[in-house]
Amino acid sequence: MLHLSLLPLNLAFNTFCHIDHLFAVGVFTPTMPAVAEEGAPGEEEQPPLICSPVGPEPSLPAAPTEGAEERAEERAEEEAAARPQHTSAEPPLDQFRIRKFFVLRPGTLSQGVRDVEALVDGEVDGSVRGIWLMAEVDHWNNEKERLVLITDNSLLVFKYDFVMFNCEQIQRIALNFVDRISCGKFSFPKHSLLQRDGEGVRVFWDRLREPSFTSRWNPFAADFPFVTFTHHPVRTVSDSFSVLCDIQKFQEQLRAAAQKVHAVKPVPGKANGVMVLNELIHIEAYVGLMSFLGNQNKLGYCMARGNIGF
Repeated sequence: MLHLSLLPLNLAFNTFCHIDHLFAVGVFTPTMPAVAEEGAPGEEEQPPLICSPVGPEPSLPAAPTEGAEERAEERAEEEAAARPQHTSAEPPLDQFRIRKFFVLRPGTLSQGVRDVEALVDGEVDGSVRGIWLMAEVDHWNNEKERLVLITDNSLLVFKYDFVMFNCEQIQRIALNFVDRISCGKFSFPKHSLLQRDGEGVRVFWDRLREPSFTSRWNPFAADFPFVTFTHHPVRTVSDSFSVLCDIQKFQEQLRAAAQKVHAVKPVPGKANGVMVLNELIHIEAYVGLMSFLGNQNKLGYCMARGNIGF
């Protein structure tokens, strides 16, 4: 009977020893959070999972403010000002044709000015007061490239070859003989087939002498008592050429120089002073086939004509 009563106690004792053995070897742990604190990293230490697509996340543009709009407008104006500005309003094809003039080649105009200045006679002409690049229009409406100098005593018109750097002709007009300057648009006879745009300046030095009938119909006549100028085609290329080809400034300087010479060296029998008239500049030409072909192809200018061989 005693043996049977001790059996439950023995069974309970063996069970307790077995559980204690499990605690000792680490198989059974009383609470899982305690193991997590000792072993694996906690929830705060684990890196967060990212479920976004690969690549930088696009940023949304900020709402424009009034100051930002003003700064953007200022930036746009600065960029527009920094872009190269064209001083000419000519179409691209005309710009290509203008670049064919030899006077635009680097150093060509400077060399031409030096060459014609060397031909100025200091005793007769005096000092150079102004240099101009003009186009002369003759009595048959032909355009011819010219370098024009205003000196103390003379008006010098040079026919200069910008290809060979050679002066081919000089026309000297004494300023104390200049008595009239006409400024205005060009006009032609009523039944003429010709026309010319723009304005010109005509300088007279003998108002009492009229050209003869033979001279009017001779395309090579050079005994006219006046000379006519108009703008050179390269005047729109740059500001410097615009100044050299300004016929308005030319007539103002010519009038001032002529008035000064008239007061110092008056011509006997001639009225002193210069009249400046705003009137039409008349060219008495009717058909002008030669001038039409010559002006259209700029035959009176030194230009690159291109290859003419085969």
